[in-house]
Amino acid sequence: MSWTTTIPVEFRHCDPAGIVFFPRYFEMANSVVENFFAAELGRPFAAVIGGGNGSPTARITAEFHRPSRLGDVLEFELAVTRIGRTSAAYRTVGRCGGAARLTVEAVLVWTDAAGRPEPWPADLRAGLHKHLEEGGDG
Repeated sequence: MSWTTTIPVEFRHCDPAGIVFFPRYFEMANSVVENFFAAELGRPFAAVIGGGNGSPTARITAEFHRPSRLGDVLEFELAVTRIGRTSAAYRTVGRCGGAARLTVEAVLVWTDAAGRPEPWPADLRAGLHKHLEEGGDG
């Protein structure tokens, strides 16, 4: 089951032509992940970092389908595609009016305070499983 949220395209996201500057999409994708952790996993990033852990991005790819413009409202859908012992892969698709604007695929790693990978805590693993897409590895 995927999770969705919306992000309005604001002036801060755009280049002088009013089109989303591509690095801002990565900021949006990270915001989607942070909000997913808070809303669906019950662990805001402030609690993750404050608890001495981390969940850095180990790999990220993006495909930009169409430009987004100032004033668009993007609906982002996040689905977990794989859950490993210390990592999890996800896909986020951003759409406007039903048309895909970008697809981001990434891998997060659960780490200790020193940045070493360690197994996902049981509660987070269970939460990730709730959003594992059909046919995903878990």
